[in-house]
Amino acid sequence: MGKWVISFLLLSLVVCDGLTVAEKEGSRERERPEEEGEGAGRSEECLLSSDSKPVMKTDAGEMRVVRSLGGRIIEKPLHIGFITMEPNTLFVPQYLDSSLILFVRRGEARVGYIYKDEMVERRLKIGDVLPILAGSTFYILNPGEGQRLHIICSIDPTESLKFGTFQSFFIGGGTNPPSILAGFGPETLSTAFNVSVSKMRRFLRRQQEGPFVYVTESHAPSIWTKFSQIHEQDRLKHLKGMVQGEPPEEKAEWSWWKLYNKIFRIEDENKKDKAPDSYNLYKEKPDFRNDYGWSIALDESDCGALKDTDTGIYLVNLTAGSMMAPHVNPIATEYGIVLRGIGRIKIVNPNGSLAMDAKVKEGDVFCVPRYFAFCQIASRSGPLEFFGFTTSSRKNRPQFLAGANSLLHTLNTQELAAAFGVSKERIRSFIDAQREAVILPSPEAAPPEAGADDDDEKKKKNVKFEAVPKVIKNYIWE
Repeated sequence: MGKWVISFLLLSLVVCDGLTVAEKEGSRERERPEEEGEGAGRSEECLLSSDSKPVMKTDAGEMRVVRSLGGRIIEKPLHIGFITMEPNTLFVPQYLDSSLILFVRRGEARVGYIYKDEMVERRLKIGDVLPILAGSTFYILNPGEGQRLHIICSIDPTESLKFGTFQSFFIGGGTNPPSILAGFGPETLSTAFNVSVSKMRRFLRRQQEGPFVYVTESHAPSIWTKFSQIHEQDRLKHLKGMVQGEPPEEKAEWSWWKLYNKIFRIEDENKKDKAPDSYNLYKEKPDFRNDYGWSIALDESDCGALKDTDTGIYLVNLTAGSMMAPHVNPIATEYGIVLRGIGRIKIVNPNGSLAMDAKVKEGDVFCVPRYFAFCQIASRSGPLEFFGFTTSSRKNRPQFLAGANSLLHTLNTQELAAAFGVSKERIRSFIDAQREAVILPSPEAAPPEAGADDDDEKKKKNVKFEAVPKVIKNYIWE
């Protein structure tokens, strides 16, 4: 009997000790948000990122990618790509496991792609936007004689194979880049395309220039050169002729374009093109404009093709010294690229602490997580222009925290005054003080008040931006 009592007491001590330890651990977990601030460490984690990395490069062009910022509060990753192409070059036909949205920053391009089993081509100029869905074969041609082509693109990995940032499947290729057809071997392909094995072997070894190739005779003439020189309205007819087995005017010879179009079968050139047109941001009327800047936002109601990619687009121009009022994006994470100028980005943690206060310049890429409050400020030396993508194609209704259209105006004054611990009269005078909305004149840029002390003004002029290089990635066009 005594042994049973002793065993019971020992067991009770062990259970009590375990409960005590568990309670202490739970207490520590409950105390941790108060000590560190909810989201304080996590927001910094999600904003940190590495520099842009090259993923494809030849003498004719290059593609670099800024990988999406990590962290639990990024609900949808979105990589940012930078494509640079020399004059008279081609980004060879391929398809990706990720959707793209192309934005032409400089130069002109001809982009051909498969849309609902049709081969279509679009001429893109500065400011044009064009979505390309995952799995849709495309090519990009820079026809300019003396101008480099610069494209910024979003890369949505939602449907990706998770092999890396994204995966290319090259239709055209040889030894470099390897075509996806090469893996079948010349014997199988000779049967599939009804040509001899020897022709197939030679065919699979011709391309060695990489994913970016020159299409001029002065640069190692290639199988792409003749195609690029065809007049635009004759291109589909020419391709259709190859599909139907009609010999070209010169020597009948297999090419990657013939093989490519035997796979994807070009439709009648007289058939109406059903593919969506490109959308030019610079030609559209701004959604908002005042003396301090303007902004444009595209969603699926403006550009139906954005619905397929579930991505939005925006463009903002702030005059020197102006500020986009503090606001919150309730439905999407925002990725931004500075197109020109110098400015400052401020992002606030959920606990009210500062997540980021950074100077930005041309080429910088930044990310604002969904629900996080933020603002952008242009330097007093000149305007700040930035462009970017949001992770939803739905209409984004930003909630402004200051200005004439602030949500503070919508809230009941009595409850708002109680929340701040002030009178209704004081809170009303406070939120009514700002007459401007959305884009505001920055206090630092405002002219000095009459009688202001010269020393105070000198201090204002000497204010420096606090750089946080780890949270900003930079890509400068060369």
